[in-house]
Amino acid sequence: MSCIRFNTPAQRLAMREHRPAMLTAEEAAALHPAPPVTESKIRRLRLLATDANPKIRESVASSYHAPEDVLLALASDPDDGVRGCVAKNEATPCDVLRMLASDRSETVRGWVAVNYFVPDDVMQTLAGDRSRTVRSLVKWKTGLAAAG
Repeated sequence: MSCIRFNTPAQRLAMREHRPAMLTAEEAAALHPAPPVTESKIRRLRLLATDANPKIRESVASSYHAPEDVLLALASDPDDGVRGCVAKNEATPCDVLRMLASDRSETVRGWVAVNYFVPDDVMQTLAGDRSRTVRSLVKWKTGLAAAG
């Protein structure tokens, strides 16, 4: 006996008509609001930003709630992964992204290039980067912007 099932056009239409409604991203977010950012949370982020484990520092560097001074400090972290998380964080200030655009790590510079909020002057700088990978990412992102 075969387990393959063939639906008739009428059955497929009935399934489409009775499928559950999909929520938009905004509707789903409204059902699950984020908890408020408290002073206690900010204190924890500051404390965790100094943790010996780079994965913990990466978590702080990825947080939209990390204070600007913490992101600035983490942008100078000895670990490439931490600096990369700062570079891809959309809450990272433009001046910090400018600083990371000249980072010694091509991966970090690549994350700067694909950050949605990177300033145009930084993109122009990265367009002439010594790394072919970074230049390719700039070209790819520029192509997306032109197509959109």
